Amino acid sequence: MRQRLLRRLSLLILLLASTAARAQSSPGREATERSSHAFSLPAAAARSTLALYNISGSVPVQGYAGSQVLVEATKTIRADDPAALALGLREAQPGFAQHGDSVLVYLAAPFDSRPHHQPAEQQPAPYRYAFDFVVKVPYQLQLHLSTINDGTVNVRDVTGPLAISNVNGGITLLNVQGTTQAQTVNGVIAATYAAAPAGASSYRTINGDIRVHYPASLGANATFTSLRGEFYTDFATANVLARPVAAAKDGPLAASPYLPRKETAVRFGAGGPDLRFETLTGNVTISHR
Repeated sequence: MRQRLLRRLSLLILLLASTAARAQSSPGREATERSSHAFSLPAAAARSTLALYNISGSVPVQGYAGSQVLVEATKTIRADDPAALALGLREAQPGFAQHGDSVLVYLAAPFDSRPHHQPAEQQPAPYRYAFDFVVKVPYQLQLHLSTINDGTVNVRDVTGPLAISNVNGGITLLNVQGTTQAQTVNGVIAATYAAAPAGASSYRTINGDIRVHYPASLGANATFTSLRGEFYTDFATANVLARPVAAAKDGPLAASPYLPRKETAVRFGAGGPDLRFETLTGNVTISHR
């Protein structure tokens, strides 16, 4: 997990360098293009997956009662001269693929956003680009969603497993139910569950708070780890457990095993799936709906 995050951070630095290289005083030009795509699933939604790898832009996803994955992509190109703007409109393109019960959405150019597809060296583009993907999925679909810069990942009204990542932005989950792996670097993680996740889940951020609302009937074993933050809950059934502090194996604190930090173990109700909350500078609040 740390290696994937480091690769995405390296790509982020390159993207920021491209943006910084443009003259700040230039008036700039902007153009947008939109396209819509639909994917029929050959298998039940619960056995199907959407993987979406964005670089710059937001990813709002909503569950619905249909059987197709619906994607609306909005491309925005900004440049300081007409030639660069025209190049960006031609060159920057989203990619779409379907392999059986898996749908893949990614950025094909000027950088390939798929994991393990970035070349060792890339030249900054002479334009700035963003892709906003608005997605509707069957309720039970498994979701792997990510973006890096200038956007948030928002998911609502789904019941399937969630693997969500961001770098420079927040993550919001609303009316979800599935097991969750959510991580960002600079941003808040906020989640509201219609039903508590049935399996182990984790929430990690470096600079930001974590705020999660579970049903009042929550039964879980939770661990909170932070360098400077605090843990808060309004669950009357929460019991703090005696537990020695252990070095984090991954997540934002793994790279700093010698920094003083605090770890708190809490059992909610009769216990249940493991829930892990990890932040460097933010607070963690666990409340009931």
